[in-house]
Amino acid sequence: MKRSKFKRADLQNQKYTKLLASAVLLHILLIAFGLLAYNQHYFYATQFPTFHKNALAAKAVPKNTEHNQSSAVTSPILGIERTSLYIDSLRNKRIAVVANQTSMINGVHLVDTLLALQINVIKVFAPEHGFRGDVDAGQHVNHSTDAKTGLPLISLYGSNKKPSLDQMQDVDIVIYDIQDVGVRFYTYISTLHYVMEACAENNKKLLVLDRPNPNGHYIDGPILEPSYKSFVGMHPVPIVYGMTVGEYAQMINGEGWLNNQMQCNLWVISCLNYKHKYHYNLPIAPSPNLRTQAAVSLYPSLCLFEATTVSVGRGTDHPFEVYGHPQFPQQDFQFMPIATNGASNPKHFNVLCQGFNLTPRTFKRAYQIDLSYLIRAKELLTDSIKFIDQPSFFNRLAGTASLADQIEKGWSAKEIRSTWQPGLEGFAQIRSKYLLYD
Repeated sequence: MKRSKFKRADLQNQKYTKLLASAVLLHILLIAFGLLAYNQHYFYATQFPTFHKNALAAKAVPKNTEHNQSSAVTSPILGIERTSLYIDSLRNKRIAVVANQTSMINGVHLVDTLLALQINVIKVFAPEHGFRGDVDAGQHVNHSTDAKTGLPLISLYGSNKKPSLDQMQDVDIVIYDIQDVGVRFYTYISTLHYVMEACAENNKKLLVLDRPNPNGHYIDGPILEPSYKSFVGMHPVPIVYGMTVGEYAQMINGEGWLNNQMQCNLWVISCLNYKHKYHYNLPIAPSPNLRTQAAVSLYPSLCLFEATTVSVGRGTDHPFEVYGHPQFPQQDFQFMPIATNGASNPKHFNVLCQGFNLTPRTFKRAYQIDLSYLIRAKELLTDSIKFIDQPSFFNRLAGTASLADQIEKGWSAKEIRSTWQPGLEGFAQIRSKYLLYD
């Protein structure tokens, strides 16, 4: 009888010991996961501190209440966060991920999250600026290996813009999750096109995890003409197209824009609690020179300066928030470009530029491309200085040769904008067919 009691007690002790061990192991795993999340946040806080301040408060604010601090605020639920809709479909599949530093879920990178959930991620496709988002604009992204995960990193920026047959043959599903800023010459939608095309050619499924568009509340600019198709503009859309990447992917499919009008096997996980009119504050800088919400808002208006002799502040603490030139008349604001993260050899390197700080003007959202910056800059330069010094690049960015001609001839912003309206009205009809959100 005593032996029986001792035996039962011993079994109970063993049971409790196992439970205690399991609890300790779970606690250790939670601590490790927390440290991983902290390290990820620390990296982005040090690289892009302005965005990181609001990393846990990426909010969608209705347009009519965005300046009313007492109004209700709704947090959007991103496609990546709706894991219950897609995670089971990834099991026992070979997964490739198209991602960069913005591909985060609850402070942890998508790739790390999938691996922790025992999803078989076999490779990562890296876009412009690289997988970790630290490569200069226009700089070649090399094939490499991710130091953290050991996964092969395959560049989709440079000579290899579209995944090849060899790179796709061992893949079952490709996941695309990159934060877009809603501007035609922002190359991540060109990468999206080529990935869709590769999936269509190789009979692979593409899963797009949708994200809000911080410039998704308006459409504006000239429509890209076919002769100016390039990696900074592949489709007949305006400079600002007012769509999320999920909506844009549906449009690429629906309009037959892939090679030979192929159709990609497309699956979009949409966002919840999001409308185009909502104001979405990005939690992580989408690229090295778009470091603040102000820069993201000004980018559609200022990027055309990239093909001119005027600097947009690359090599300063405020890229795409300022513009200037050494030969501008003296202004109240000056800056001197130096080598910085994302701008190793900026325009007018180590030369004092007279210019304008536009940050105070960004408390209000942009609802159109502001042509006054280009027109003013042209007027401030003497005739001896060629304003548009890269005309072919300018035309590719604009999507037409008309804009450069209009600026050179001294057209007003109103006159220029009037030429955009027929194209914008036509695009609005096309766009409406593919919208997932109001």
